[in-house]
Amino acid sequence: MPVLTTGADRDALTFTLEAEFAASPEKVWQLWEDPRLLEKWWGPPTWPATFVRHELRPGGESRYYMTGPDGTRAAGWWSTDSTAAPSTFTFRDGFAGDDGEPVDPEDYSVNTVVLTAAGGSTRMELVAVHRTLEQLERVLEMGMAEGMTEAMNQIDALL
Repeated sequence: MPVLTTGADRDALTFTLEAEFAASPEKVWQLWEDPRLLEKWWGPPTWPATFVRHELRPGGESRYYMTGPDGTRAAGWWSTDSTAAPSTFTFRDGFAGDDGEPVDPEDYSVNTVVLTAAGGSTRMELVAVHRTLEQLERVLEMGMAEGMTEAMNQIDALL
């Protein structure tokens, strides 16, 4: 099981996930960079993701939706702020409407992913910084910790 820990710090308005994968940082980076690979793990198994646009580069935009078991769609957007392949990138993440565009461009979290070589494996830390406690509580109530754990635990099969 790749996910080692998850946790929320309500004082710092953060959600953190730590995982470890039996692959190089370059291989793990590819799972974030290639939209067809990203689709295979970004959503939990019962809510697979479809990326209609994905640009993992500074200033790049991504648009995706996840489809639930009953056909319900939940859309999201990313805006990539910085990248330093294959070790780190930062992106803003928020909810999107049916058209794929942000519902509220100011309602986002800032996510930083850090990939670190650790012997023959890669440690990954994802830290999502939320703008308000209400925003953090909302995504936690939606099951973010469980969903991200289920999603990340699909990565080993791709490596």
